[in-house]
Order: sequence, then C-alpha cells, then structure tokens
Amino acid sequence: QVELLESGGGSVEPGGSLKLSCTFSPSTSGDYCMAWFRQAPGKEREGVAIINTDGSTSYRDSVKGRFSISQDNAENILYLEMNRMEPQDTATYYCARARKFYCTMRANIYNYWGRGTQVTVSS
Repeated sequence: QVELLESGGGSVEPGGSLKLSCTFSPSTSGDYCMAWFRQAPGKEREGVAIINTDGSTSYRDSVKGRFSISQDNAENILYLEMNRMEPQDTATYYCARARKFYCTMRANIYNYWGRGTQVTVSS
C-alpha cells in the first residue's frame, strides 16, 4: 500500500513563497516518477511539475522559473518550492506517483494520490 501525505499549504500574499512537502512510502516495485498537480474550484486538475526516475524535471509553462520540484530519496519526501506566487496559483495541491520511468502531465497515468493541501494566494 503506497501512501502519500502532503503538507505545507497555507495562505500567502502575491509575490510570496511556500514550500510543499509530500511524504511517501518507499518503492518496492522498481521505477516510479512523481508529480505535483493542482485543482482550483470549478476547474480541472492540472499538472504542475514532474520529476522522473532519472531526476529530470518538467513544468507547466505558467510556473516555469517560479516553481521547483525536488525529491529527497533518503527521506522519501517530494518537495514543491513555489516563489513569486500569483493569485492564479490558488488551488488544492496534490502529489501523485506513477509506476513509470517517465511521467507526463496526464492525471490518468498516476497510480497513487495524496489527499491534497490548500494553497491560497491573496492580498
């Protein structure tokens, strides 16, 4: 049973920063990749950042240069560092894991999901 647990959400003013964490069970079944998604009220869930098995990363265009995904394999923690935040970043953020070497932004490839953490950007 793989468990994912997000933390670090909260409220921040525009231009501020937050760092999300996701603790996860260690893999016993080979390669896996991980990602952060977000979902705003009334909108579809969208991929934000991906980290693949080889450590390569990718981001949706609207967060490039502002967000950074990283992973501590020793501690089994996935991070999302968010800087220069904008009101459009307001959403519930989820971490997800797929039994694949490379991930994509398509939510339906992910096998496991956390319950989410709320992020609000407002003045």
